[in-house]
Amino acid sequence: MTSHRAMTVGVDLEGDLATVAEQARAFEAIGVDAAWVGETQHHPFLPLVLVAEHTSTLHLGTSVAIAFPRAPHVTANAAWDLAKYSGGRFVLGLGTQVKDHNERRFSVPWGPPGPRLREYVECMRAIWASWQHGTKPDYQGEYYQYRLTSPFFNPGPIEHPDIPVLLSAVTPFNARLAGEVADGIAIHGFSTFRYIREVLLPALHEGARAAGKDAASMRVQGGGFVVTGRDDAEVAANLDATRRQIAFYAASRSSSGVMHLHGWEDEAARLHRLFVDGDFDAMPALVTDAMLEAFCVVGTWDELPARMRAQYAGIVTQVTLPATPRTPDEAAHLAEVVRGLQAIPAAGE
Repeated sequence: MTSHRAMTVGVDLEGDLATVAEQARAFEAIGVDAAWVGETQHHPFLPLVLVAEHTSTLHLGTSVAIAFPRAPHVTANAAWDLAKYSGGRFVLGLGTQVKDHNERRFSVPWGPPGPRLREYVECMRAIWASWQHGTKPDYQGEYYQYRLTSPFFNPGPIEHPDIPVLLSAVTPFNARLAGEVADGIAIHGFSTFRYIREVLLPALHEGARAAGKDAASMRVQGGGFVVTGRDDAEVAANLDATRRQIAFYAASRSSSGVMHLHGWEDEAARLHRLFVDGDFDAMPALVTDAMLEAFCVVGTWDELPARMRAQYAGIVTQVTLPATPRTPDEAAHLAEVVRGLQAIPAAGE
């Protein structure tokens, strides 16, 4: 049976411990459904404790926490505590990052990311099951294991033990894996709407069906770039920043699938050479208007609901709103925008 659900709206929080509670309260007040913290400049889990404490309906999650620098038991413990403290509002988003960041930023040895991520999720679920039901640890994989514990190390059962897990995906392999072992997918911004429809979603659904799940039950979040602002001047400034961001991602070898689908291999090769040479200022000029159109929804706050409907209707379950109110009038304005976004038909409808 096909499931039906309403479109939800998420926001990305900055993650600064001094301000994150105030941010979260403001977004909850205008009707936003979920708030996310990524692993960029701040810890992905710590700010969410404050978000949980200072909100009551807002869902909260990592978007995304990098898996391999943390043992599955460490991540499982943080997720368990947040799920309990938030009353079941926590969602665990996980990603692998690329080889250089694992080795040179996190000091983590690199190995096959797909098989490791599969075991990572399986091992976490085995840990959660033992805490909830008191079962004997018996998970043994090639990369991870969970075969030892005692009551002293068991935090005990919680009211909401079924913690949703989302996997970040740029490649069809990881999208398929998300369908098999997770509850959905967090689509990277560097994904055109064509790539989402033709590559990522079929892979996600294939994985779900292989695991005996209803493909329509999968959570599908994000994808593409939403470029907005209070007026045309702010939109133009944000579009320029997004052009630079797309240039940066397009220079990466891991983005080759997106570029290949659109026939942009030459542009990708030139961007990679400029990146290697350190000529970052020359890179944005190679991002054409056609590329921006393929990756982006562009419009003022008032234009967003209609323009996002055209791209996201029926393919995702949660859209991201990159806007922050500064005044009560702006908060009221954005509340209307949020309601417009929530009226977009979600995936599975």
